[in-house]
Amino acid sequence: MKTYFSLKGILNPVGNAETPPRTPRDMLLDDIRKTQCALETAYSGFDNVTDPDLIDCYIYEVNSVLKRYRFLLQQAERMQLYEESPMDSSDCYDSKSLVHQPMMNA
Repeated sequence: MKTYFSLKGILNPVGNAETPPRTPRDMLLDDIRKTQCALETAYSGFDNVTDPDLIDCYIYEVNSVLKRYRFLLQQAERMQLYEESPMDSSDCYDSKSLVHQPMMNA
């Protein structure tokens, strides 16, 4: 799975003349959006495989992404961001529907 966190934006937050530096809030919201899309991709992959080994792989991937998503939501709650700015989920799942989906056990 692709890692979304990058120290580049944290250690070197200087933007160029056209783009302002990214705030930790913006980076967190961006990571939440990317994780929502990764979860959509993992569920889609799980729905489209029949090989038992691939099914196991997607179960682990879904569980991994769900844990990451929950962690990011907790971070957003600590920063009091999530309630203030609803996610634009035009191309991914909306955040509330993902929270209530059951985790799959292997």
